[in-house]
Amino acid sequence: MSFILVTGTSRGIGAAAKKALADRGVEVIGHGSKDRGDGDIAADFADPGAAQDLWNTALERAGGEIACVVNNAGLFDANPINRSDIEWLDGWEDTLRINLTSAAQLSRFAIRHWQDKGTAGRLVHVASRAAYRGDSPAHWHYAAAKGGMVAMHKTIARAYASEGILSYAITPGFTDTSMADDYLESRGGEGLLADIPLGRVAQPEEIATIIAFCALDAPPSMTGAVIDANGASFVR
Repeated sequence: MSFILVTGTSRGIGAAAKKALADRGVEVIGHGSKDRGDGDIAADFADPGAAQDLWNTALERAGGEIACVVNNAGLFDANPINRSDIEWLDGWEDTLRINLTSAAQLSRFAIRHWQDKGTAGRLVHVASRAAYRGDSPAHWHYAAAKGGMVAMHKTIARAYASEGILSYAITPGFTDTSMADDYLESRGGEGLLADIPLGRVAQPEEIATIIAFCALDAPPSMTGAVIDANGASFVR
């Protein structure tokens, strides 16, 4: 049985990905920031040691072998530039740690795990359209974190493909989650949909389908690819 570690499975894209992978017969190890009593491993990525604790617990639960890590956990809090200096810096560092640094830590642990075992492995990074087009004036930190995730993913893909360690990234636009709902409301609600040619935001299940494809079906030659899912609101 293959085990896949998926972060941020308590709601939204992560919950949909957990279900999509389980429906394919995969044993999914989920993660949430708090213990919800649903079997997911609790780890608050605001704590620098949390990613390592999560990895160690997941590896033990998986019997010492994890085939894929999906870096999905994220924080999307506004950080206006007119905050106090320390508030702004705290907001920046919290978002970078949760959205990027924890993903880097887990990717590193996974790569070293596969290298030690001499086995192949896959990483799937859920980034954002913001990595390419930026975000609102209150979300410099979010765009920077997601841009960093894409750059990290490309570096990993180039560095370890010869060892059978593959990396894929997904850059969703607005997705129908509570996190996106708050942002849509703050930016004018339905009026923002005029910027999306498809006429609607993505559903979590749509992004989950792409995650499952990357984790299970994407050919090795696709390593390093970034897959957009934004309703043509940003076309590269």
